[in-house]
Formats: sequence, structure tokens, C-alpha cells
Amino acid sequence: MGWEEDDPAERELTLHRFDRLITEILQGGTRRTAFQSWEVEILLDIHACRLEEPQKQRVLRRYLRAVRRQIERGPGPPMKLSEFLQMESTRRPSIR
Repeated sequence: MGWEEDDPAERELTLHRFDRLITEILQGGTRRTAFQSWEVEILLDIHACRLEEPQKQRVLRRYLRAVRRQIERGPGPPMKLSEFLQMESTRRPSIR
């Protein structure tokens, strides 16, 4: 199934899988061995962002909420953490 298709059942399944993936990470790591290709991309991107604890916990919770909103609005793969962080940095200028 392509991401351009707007199937509510597919979006719900994607949201469920994403929620499960992030929840597993927040609890210390994944316990499964089979992943969708987009899940692997998400995992690699999270690793590449190199977040430190406890910042990682807070950021992943905000990321989870943002992706939930994204998927509820329409089709498409979940945005990557790096995309989310970029969006946040443009929305919230740093105070120096």
C-alpha cells in the first residue's frame, strides 16, 4: 500500500505501530525482531540524533504527540525525529 492512499484503517495501523515503537524505546528498547521499513528508518534516525538522557525522554514524548497529530490529519509515513527537531527549532528560537 502506498503512502499516498488515504485509508483510515491503514493510518490507524501505522499510528498503532509507531506508538508501540516509541513506547518500547521509552521503556528501554525494542523487544521484537521484525520491523516495517519505515520503522527501521525511524530507529536509525533516532540513533543519529544522539539525544542525551533525560532530554531524550522528553523529546520522544513530544515527538510521539506530534506524529499522532500528523497521522490523524492524513496519509504519509511518520515524520522522522530529525524532521521534528528541525520544525521545533524553527518554531522556538533559542534564548541566549
